[in-house]
Amino acid sequence: MVGMVHDHDHGAAGATNRVRLTVALAITCAILLAEAVGAALTGSLALIVDAGHVLTDAGGLAMALFAARLAGRPATSRRTWGYARAEVLAATAQAAVLLAVGLFVLVEAIQRLITPPQLQSEGLLIFGVIGLVGNLVSIAVLSGGRAANFNLRAAFLEVVNDALGSVGVILAAIVILTTGWQGADAVAAILIGVLILPRAFRLLRETVDVLLESAPAGLDLDQVRTHLLGIDHVSEVHDLHVTQIATGLPVLTAHITVDADCFRDGHAPGILDQLQACVADHFPISVEHSTFQLEPAAHQTHEHTPHA
Repeated sequence: MVGMVHDHDHGAAGATNRVRLTVALAITCAILLAEAVGAALTGSLALIVDAGHVLTDAGGLAMALFAARLAGRPATSRRTWGYARAEVLAATAQAAVLLAVGLFVLVEAIQRLITPPQLQSEGLLIFGVIGLVGNLVSIAVLSGGRAANFNLRAAFLEVVNDALGSVGVILAAIVILTTGWQGADAVAAILIGVLILPRAFRLLRETVDVLLESAPAGLDLDQVRTHLLGIDHVSEVHDLHVTQIATGLPVLTAHITVDADCFRDGHAPGILDQLQACVADHFPISVEHSTFQLEPAAHQTHEHTPHA
């Protein structure tokens, strides 16, 4: 087989997504500065936790922006997929950090729930509103591209979690103002942690699946095999693999056993066309990203690994 270099630069769409990330990063840094000042003035755990969460999100957005720039680089003879997987690596790191932050929040909040400190609820409310407004602007900026890839999805998730954290801070401030119960701050922090953990775990699981080269979600290999076996002259499908390089970029390879006569009467090229058209028509795998090795039944004696 001849190796091919693929160019996966997303052009205008990629540039637009980078602008979205840049704007969201600038807003997040402004929120971080405001909440750090607010946490120092009020002593609120919810605000401290939210500021810490915003700090990790600022790092995550910076990482996402860097990964987006890498992913836009063209492929080379050494990196035949370019840096397409950079967005998966960045999203994995962001998800891992979010999990760590969520666990820390829960532990610290439980401790403060037992012995709640005195807080300045008026300042807590002001800085909570400032954070929420900034987060809502970031959500509006990122919402248009959140489905583009894992990287944008992770960035959008972080900003949404920040907004939820700001809502928690505001609710805690209102409860303290109206009832005087200082434990509301710790409860808000616990709710922030509970909201962070499942989303972060889900994203981490999905990105790790890509890194482990698992079959893409929603794609059934048994169905792929059944469709391929339905093509005339195909008697067996083995060494079938479908992996995902990055978002929207699944790749399929398979060994196809065909009748020996196909190599003598000129049927083989037509069968290859049918195989590629089959996966392109029934599954989200483009023709240029499906690779088939056609072989007669006798060829299996030369293969030393078990067939899958």
